[in-house]
Amino acid sequence: MNKAALRIIIFTLVMGLVSGSLLLGVNIYTTPLIARNEEIKMKSSVLDVLEIAYDKSAIIGIFDSNVTILKKDSLTFYKAHDGAVAFEFAGPGLWGPVSGIASLERDLKTIRNIKITHQEETPGLGGRIAEKEYLKQFKNKEISPRLVFMPEGKAAKINEVDAITGATGSSRAFEKLINENLKKYLTTLKG
Repeated sequence: MNKAALRIIIFTLVMGLVSGSLLLGVNIYTTPLIARNEEIKMKSSVLDVLEIAYDKSAIIGIFDSNVTILKKDSLTFYKAHDGAVAFEFAGPGLWGPVSGIASLERDLKTIRNIKITHQEETPGLGGRIAEKEYLKQFKNKEISPRLVFMPEGKAAKINEVDAITGATGSSRAFEKLINENLKKYLTTLKG
């Protein structure tokens, strides 16, 4: 082996070792920060759907003093002092996964709030499922026997909400996702 090839091999090994060490150091440093940010995001979303006011600088303390975490089977519930219950939901949308947090009033049949934390639907169409204006219509809707999505402007009954015009596939996927998760969580909570 000639000197030039040996230098290239040594240089590559040293650069790989230095680069790998730097990446490992960055990973060790950022992992707890990422976990804390995820915890704050989840807890602030739960506080939002339970309608508990909070200051951004004290989210964790306010969550800990106002919300009780209940685990039943493999599911997690978040219970407010007023009896409202929230839970995280997830499932397939039309184009990708959708996840969020829903809360129910103490009666466990009336929606308090829904918040979408992640979605991959078409922006401006199916992506509207994450907009506050769209999600407002779910407030005070009853989930029994099931939540029904109607053509826009046609929702009249206590368990009906407007679908998104031009996003029929996303609306159907969201309807199925919400109803399946509500059924699963309520069956576990009541059982």
